[in-house]
Amino acid sequence: MKLTGAQILMEVLKEEGVDTIFGYPGGAIIDIYDELAKTDINDILVRHEQAAVHAADGYARASGRVGVCLVTSGPGVTNTVTGIASAYMDSVPMVILSGQVPTALIGNDAFQDVDIVGITRPCTKHNYLVMSIEDLATTVKEAFYLARSGRPGPILVDIPKDITKEMGEYSAGKAVKLKSYNPTYNPNMKQLKKIVALIESSQRPMIFAGGGVILSKASRELTEMARKTRIPVTTSLMGLGGFPETDPLSLGMIGMHGTYRANLCTSACDLMISIGVRFDDRVTGKTEAFASQSQIVHIDIDPTSIRKNIPVTIPVVGDCKTSLEHLNRLIDQIDLGNLDEKRKPWFGQIEEWKSTKPLAYEQKETIKPQYVVETLYELTKGQAIITTEVGQNQMWAAQYYQFDRPNHFITSGGLGAMGFGLPAAIGAQVAFPDKTVVDIAGDSSIQMNIQEMATAVQSGLPVKVVILNNGYMGMVRQWQELFYGKRYVSTCMDCAPDFVKLAEAYGAVGLRATKPDEVESVLSQGLKTPQPVIMDFVVEKEEGVYPMVPAGAAITDMLLV
Repeated sequence: MKLTGAQILMEVLKEEGVDTIFGYPGGAIIDIYDELAKTDINDILVRHEQAAVHAADGYARASGRVGVCLVTSGPGVTNTVTGIASAYMDSVPMVILSGQVPTALIGNDAFQDVDIVGITRPCTKHNYLVMSIEDLATTVKEAFYLARSGRPGPILVDIPKDITKEMGEYSAGKAVKLKSYNPTYNPNMKQLKKIVALIESSQRPMIFAGGGVILSKASRELTEMARKTRIPVTTSLMGLGGFPETDPLSLGMIGMHGTYRANLCTSACDLMISIGVRFDDRVTGKTEAFASQSQIVHIDIDPTSIRKNIPVTIPVVGDCKTSLEHLNRLIDQIDLGNLDEKRKPWFGQIEEWKSTKPLAYEQKETIKPQYVVETLYELTKGQAIITTEVGQNQMWAAQYYQFDRPNHFITSGGLGAMGFGLPAAIGAQVAFPDKTVVDIAGDSSIQMNIQEMATAVQSGLPVKVVILNNGYMGMVRQWQELFYGKRYVSTCMDCAPDFVKLAEAYGAVGLRATKPDEVESVLSQGLKTPQPVIMDFVVEKEEGVYPMVPAGAAITDMLLV
C-alpha cells in the first residue's frame, strides 16, 4: 500500500510494539507529529530534548523494552547528544528518531542543517541517514533490532523532511536479516567447564556482577549460582539489584565508593567470577593492583570488553543469562561437598571486615543525607524505583538504599550526566504508572533539568523528587576539601531557588525538612501525595561520601573518615 514516510514510520513503530514516545516537535518533524496524533502511541511532551533521551532511557531501564524519542533537526537533535552518550556507555536499548532538512539541502548550510550522523557516530551503537523512502521501513526495523540485540545500545535514525512527506510502498512483517551482525549468545562449553573446575578448587572465591546481568535478565540465574556455590557477590553501580543486597552473601557495591569488605575481597580472593562488567576505572582503581593475586573469569556478550582493561584467566563470550543457565546445570552435576565448612575461614574474614568498617554515619542535630535515604528505604520497604542525579546523592542512594530486585536502580553510570534523574524518573513512571518512583537528587544537579517538573505535571505522572540540599556541588566540593586545601572554587550554590515555591510554581507539591525529626513525616506525606512532589531536605553542608578511593590509588587504599 502507498503511504507517506510519516505514515510508514508510524506503521513500523506499531509493529515494533512502541507504546510511548518522548519528544519535542519542530519544523522538520511536523508531519511525523501530525501522524503520531492519529495513533494510540502515548506522546510525552518534554521541555528539553536532553530530557527526552533521559526519559526514554529511564523507560527502557525500568521496563526492559526499547525506549524511543523524537526530536527535530539542528539544535533539537544536538541537544540529545549528552543523553545518547549516557545511554551508549550504559548499554541502554534506545531508538532516537531525528528530523533532518530536506535531502537536497543537506550539507548546504541550510537552516538547522547539522551532520548529526557524524556527530553521534562515536556515541551510538549504530546510526542511519535515510536518503530514500524505499529504505525507511527497513532502516527503522533494523534500528530496533540492533538496539535490543547483542550488547544493547542507542541507535539514531535521521530522517529528512521531504522523506516524511513523500509517498512510498509499504508492506508489513518483513524480518530483519543482517549478515554482518551475529552476536554470540551461546558460550563455549569448554570454557564453562574450566570455570566449574576453578570453583571446585578455590578457597576464597567472589562474584563480581555488573549491568550486563540486569540487561540480560539474569538476576535469578545469578542468585541461584551464588547460593548453590556459596560464593559472596559484589556488584558495580550499574549492577545494583542484580543480586539481592539483603542476602547474606551480598558484599554490597564495589569501587571508588564501595564497601570496605567488597574492596578488600578483591585483594584476598583467589577466584573472581566477573559477569557482565566493564572493569571501568571507578571499579578497578590502579589496574596493576586489582585482584592481582586472583584468577579472573570474565563473561560478557561483548568480546571487545574482555581483556580491555584487566587481564583475564578464562574469557567467555556469551549472553550472561544463557551462560549462567549452562553454568548452573554443570554445577548440579558435581559434588562440591560441605561448602559452609569449606568457606568458613573466608566468610569469617569477610564478617570481620564488615563489622570493623561498616557503612556508618552519626545522626545529630543537622539532617544527615544518609539518614534521609535510609528512611526512604524503610518507608518504601525497598519497593520503589529509584533514579538518581550524579554526585554525592548518587552514591548515598547506592550505599544506603538496599536494592533486592533488578531494574529498580536507574542512574547514569558510565557518563555521569547531571540532570539525568528527573527525566529518567518520568520515563520509569510512564513504564510503571502504579509504582512509586523517586528521584534522589542534589540541589545542583536537579537544576540541570528542573523544567521537567512541567512534563510530570502535564502528563499526570506522580514522580517524587528527594533533594539532598547541602548548598554545594557536593562531590566536587568533597574533592576540593580532601585534595585542594578546602579551596571551594565555583562549588558553592549560594544563589538557589526556593524549591518548595518552585514546585508550587510548576503546579506540583513542595515540602521541606530542616530538622531530623521532620524527615520521616515529610517523606511519608510526599510519598502519599498523588501529585508530583519535590521534597527539600536541608542536610549537613560538608558531609562526605565514604569509603572513598582517591583517583589512581589501589581499590584497597580507602579513605574512611
